[in-house]
Amino acid sequence: MPDVLLLPGDGIGQEIVPEAVKVLKAVGKRFQIDFSFREALIGGAAYDHCGHPLPEETLRLCRECDAIILGAIGGPKWDRLPVHLRPEMGALLPLRKKLGLYANIRPAVLYPALIDSSPLKPEVVEGLDLVVVRELTGGLYFGTKKREHVDGEEQAQDTLVYKRSEILRIGRLAFQMAAKRRKRVTSVDKANVLASGRLWREVITELGQEYPDVQLEHMYVDNCAMQLVRKPTQFDVIVTENTFGDILTDEASVLAGSIGMLASGSIGGEVALYEPSHGSAPDIAGQQKANPLATILSAAMMLELSFNKPDTARCIEEAVRRVVEDGYRTPDLMQSDSQQLVTTAAMGDLVAEYAEKG
Repeated sequence: MPDVLLLPGDGIGQEIVPEAVKVLKAVGKRFQIDFSFREALIGGAAYDHCGHPLPEETLRLCRECDAIILGAIGGPKWDRLPVHLRPEMGALLPLRKKLGLYANIRPAVLYPALIDSSPLKPEVVEGLDLVVVRELTGGLYFGTKKREHVDGEEQAQDTLVYKRSEILRIGRLAFQMAAKRRKRVTSVDKANVLASGRLWREVITELGQEYPDVQLEHMYVDNCAMQLVRKPTQFDVIVTENTFGDILTDEASVLAGSIGMLASGSIGGEVALYEPSHGSAPDIAGQQKANPLATILSAAMMLELSFNKPDTARCIEEAVRRVVEDGYRTPDLMQSDSQQLVTTAAMGDLVAEYAEKG
């Protein structure tokens, strides 16, 4: 029995996670999978309840389960807290580190029915199907940080550190994924300026010799950002470091029509974590306007990567495709009066219905 821990978190996380559960239960009926769901606090909700955004009880449950589905965390309510108690810095980053989740897998796929939702011209974005492999536990976000007064003024410092072993393991994952896709890896760095970027490029180049059937190209991050909007279909697998990956994946999300369409999986440790790519969106929380499809697609990733059930994952993905083809839209995807506006829960109901019927 797959044991799934639910971490709804803050804002719209409370609305979108139940829709993923709804769909998992539906495919569970069809494929005879009996899921076990438990729930725990994280983020601002955890801070409000027990004074810390990542309680020890939540961490214990994370280590005991088979996979984790996270909704979203954070919001203006907690922005004035000390840094170590803010939801992002006090919960999400430590959780990734403690669970050893060194790789974030974030696909960007444009469903044909949503091509008008993309800000790019149809002829530019048609056929978009790429995946970003982001190193998740190194770099600036986890380097030494300090603030001090020097020469009479305040200064802040963040340290960017990467080890050869960290680059090797994320690079190897990217090559392995590309070998099963269109056999192309784009490694993104800033080797013309950063010492860490030069090491990154050297290691990835050496690693590429082990995969002669996979084409490797190197690209500076600023050029990659431009190419994502100029010709996004040129990319297959993009591999990059933590900070660059954070920025590029948000850019790629818009190409797919809405950030509400992008699934995400963080892997590498004994248990993996799956979450949508968007934030907690406190401005629409509680209004049933949130798009649950990214969370539902994250659950599909979980079925494939954590439970080795690719057929069940494809069933959910096909259900999502059919729902958007039939014209159902949450507000972020609405483009015309011919489409039918639905609530968060109604979208979950539709995907569950399509998935259960097959």
